[in-house]
Amino acid sequence: MIYQSPTIEVELTDDKIARLCFNSSGSVNKFDRETLASLDAALDSVKAADAKALLLTTGKDAFIVGADITEFQGLFAEDEATLLTWLEQANQVFNKLEDMPFPTASAVKGFALGGGCEAILATDFRIADSSARIGLPETKLGLIPGFGGTVRLPRLIGADNAMEWITTGKDQRPEDALKVGAVDAVTAPEQLEAAAIAMLKDAIAGKLDWQARRARKQAPLTLPKLEAMMSFNTAKGMVFAVAGKHYPAPMAAVNLIEQVAAQGRAEALKAEHQAFIKLAKTEVATALIGIFLNDQLVKGKAKKAGKQAKAINQAAVLGAGIMGGGIAYQSASKGTPIVMKDIAQGALDLGLNEAAKLLTAQVERGRLTADKMAKVLNNITPALEYAPIKHADIVVEAVVENPKVKAMVLAEVESQLGDEAIIASNTSTISINHLAKSLKHPERFCGMHFFNPVHKMPLVEVIRGEHSSDETIASVVAYASKMGKTPIVVNDCPGFFVNRVLFPYFAGFSGLLADGADFAAIDKVMEKQFGWPMGPAYLLDVVGLDTGHHAQAVMAEGFPDRMGKNGKDAIDVMYEAQRLGQKNGKGFYQYSVDKRGKPKKEQDVVAYELLQAAFGEQKSFEADEIIARTMIPMIIETVRCLEEGIIASPAEGDMGLVYGLGFPPFRGGVFRYLDTMGLANFVALADKYAHLGGLYQVTDAMRDLAANNGSYY
Repeated sequence: MIYQSPTIEVELTDDKIARLCFNSSGSVNKFDRETLASLDAALDSVKAADAKALLLTTGKDAFIVGADITEFQGLFAEDEATLLTWLEQANQVFNKLEDMPFPTASAVKGFALGGGCEAILATDFRIADSSARIGLPETKLGLIPGFGGTVRLPRLIGADNAMEWITTGKDQRPEDALKVGAVDAVTAPEQLEAAAIAMLKDAIAGKLDWQARRARKQAPLTLPKLEAMMSFNTAKGMVFAVAGKHYPAPMAAVNLIEQVAAQGRAEALKAEHQAFIKLAKTEVATALIGIFLNDQLVKGKAKKAGKQAKAINQAAVLGAGIMGGGIAYQSASKGTPIVMKDIAQGALDLGLNEAAKLLTAQVERGRLTADKMAKVLNNITPALEYAPIKHADIVVEAVVENPKVKAMVLAEVESQLGDEAIIASNTSTISINHLAKSLKHPERFCGMHFFNPVHKMPLVEVIRGEHSSDETIASVVAYASKMGKTPIVVNDCPGFFVNRVLFPYFAGFSGLLADGADFAAIDKVMEKQFGWPMGPAYLLDVVGLDTGHHAQAVMAEGFPDRMGKNGKDAIDVMYEAQRLGQKNGKGFYQYSVDKRGKPKKEQDVVAYELLQAAFGEQKSFEADEIIARTMIPMIIETVRCLEEGIIASPAEGDMGLVYGLGFPPFRGGVFRYLDTMGLANFVALADKYAHLGGLYQVTDAMRDLAANNGSYY
């Protein structure tokens, strides 16, 4: 052993090849400050030894998962000079690796992402096994690569390929990396190191020109002027179309690669440092890094829950509509067999067709084989009787959203199950404590609220009733995780968390319409300027005006002081005119079907006539007022949920909004948005609209926090 630290071990083989193994004492290898310092010292030890080549490898299932993001927040809060010093020191280590006086190679298994990918780019050769996933995901955090990724990757695989890798942030399969030249060979896992050593021996023997490969990475890009102009202009157009103005990192990456195309390594790295620092200081990076860390926190809680969970080996879902079919598909596709029970054969056919349609789409896109599709479908057992669900470990009730029907079905199913079985309701609004009254064992009951469409929406709200046992909650959280979902535990109240905070937003929207605002103008502001995937009118059409009308009544009953209504609002107007949204082709907008069979929205004069008859002539509103009047009620209600203990932390609240409603990720969620805006500024803004009613009243605790210059994170 020529070097050893808590993260790196180096030994010299009989063939004089230094084998540098990343082997952190933690669960994964990552580039934190300690590992970077260790790598620096390890490289010095290798240079001092009588080595002829260097091999980078790993003692874990993954090579290096990336930089240690938990260090970022403190680091990025430092001044620019401190941040620049950190970048320069880190890059000196990567340059030292690239400048070793003999050939170098990386043996890559599992993830080599971010800093891990940049480390392998600094070696002369890269060999991956079939498990490898290689990529630069920094733009997903509002950043660009900072350890030379924007400099080395374009010179290795060409500017076009590099821009695609960096701007999308996707990790690449080994065969795709091989096609573009990011790796030199792909092997079976058991042959990985032997293949890498054989390549190094060929380089030592002069059969492979490692100096020429290295020189190419350090020289300017070889791109003819006209070709370069076309390449970068095309990339900018494509990136803007996808990322838009709210996500500056992908465009910054393209601009940087263009800017340094004619430069050598030293000059190009200096430009990368400056671009990185500029992005690290943005609110977008703070928000996106916050989401990443919040996601880790939520996943960590789910992992912990798994330790006290009951094993879920067989599931069942009651109700085989679009929702039941979606739940059945999700469970079966992630390996838990499920019985789908309904009272009507037509509903079962609909549920099975829903699952088959989703699977067929994956087969057509090459993401699934026909064999795997058949296996998933075989994991779904349709049933008209209760008998097949007798041995289920969990039953998810997804019947019609009616308390009496649900109560009857829950009591009926409980009598058919074993003593250990868990029952969960997929209700979106009905109190779990109320539904629990129909059960003999309410401790084995909770809410499990999926969002539509189930296969796309990452969030599952796990609702704890007053009698739900810890084991029940842990088991449902673990099952949701196994289904590939992000579970957040919330306490029971009308609308739970997500719908409870969504309906004040709709109330703000309805208030604007009652004052004469144009719903299409509101949608435009909330989509283009605030960043929602859909404005409130469009979202109501997608949810269904009948569903919205029903849920609104539940919320009004639950919170009459804030959510009770005086007279008709816009949702009532549409509902009474039987304009239910996409489901019957007309709501605020009218809908036709495009060539791909997707609903296409268009303006409809009838909707405007109905609203004008109810609320009078149209008026125009400034964008700032539209944002304030729709968002203030949602923000205050979210804070109330934290204060009342409906959600456990700001992190879980923000993840619920981002994953459940599509809250703009670049804003990070309500609590991150408040911290960025400054609580005192928000309180002053809300007070300006306090005359609009209970939903615009800031809580006392919030006012106190603002007065003390406090924050939620």
